[in-house]
Amino acid sequence: MGISFDTVEENAAFAKKFSFPYALLCDTTRSIGLAYGACQDARAGFANRISYLIDEEGKVQRVYASVNPRVHPAEVLADLVS
Repeated sequence: MGISFDTVEENAAFAKKFSFPYALLCDTTRSIGLAYGACQDARAGFANRISYLIDEEGKVQRVYASVNPRVHPAEVLADLVS
């Protein structure tokens, strides 16, 4: 799933435009962004592009502190099979 600071309407339009096959959650209060280090304070205009690979037990297996959206999906898929 993905999480952004955008509203439900903004996320829905983005998901539709790019044919996202997964859920986009809305963190308009920045509480998730703060908890996972995607922003420094609740007034942040946007989230840093970071990802966490979380297993089925809820444990963080890998942190991607800097994400390049062009290559990140392949990077995560490679980590899933290793």
